[in-house]
Amino acid sequence: MWSKETALRAAVKDRRHGVHERAGNSLDCFVGRCVVLDTQGPLVYIGLLEAYGERGYWLAQADVHDRSEGHSTKEKYINDACVLAREGMRAINRQRVFVERGAVVSVSALDDVLVDGGIEEPEGAGT
Repeated sequence: MWSKETALRAAVKDRRHGVHERAGNSLDCFVGRCVVLDTQGPLVYIGLLEAYGERGYWLAQADVHDRSEGHSTKEKYINDACVLAREGMRAINRQRVFVERGAVVSVSALDDVLVDGGIEEPEGAGT
C-alpha cells in the first residue's frame, strides 16, 4: 500500500517526465529511457528503449537476465541494477535485442524503481 508521501513523489516524478493520465496508454514517454521489461517467466530485460510496435520492443545496450541461472529473485536483480545505474554503472550483455510483446507483462522506467537498500554481497563473498 502506498503512503501519501510515496504517492506524492510518484505524481511529481510523473509530471517531471511528462506523463499524464491521458498518456497512460502510450509508451512514448519511455522511448529513449532505460526500461525494465518484466516477463511471466524467468527472464527480465533492462535496456534503452529504442522503439516499440505491435510485435514488440527494441532495446539497446541491454541486459538480459535469466532468473533460473542465478540465485537472486527478479526483484532483487532489478533493485541491484537500479542501484548500479544510479552509480553510473550497468551490466550490458546485448548491443540490441528484440522482445516479443506477448512475453512482456510490465514496462517501467529503471529510474522509477523504488530502491530497497543497497547491493548485498552474497554470504561468503570476499572471504
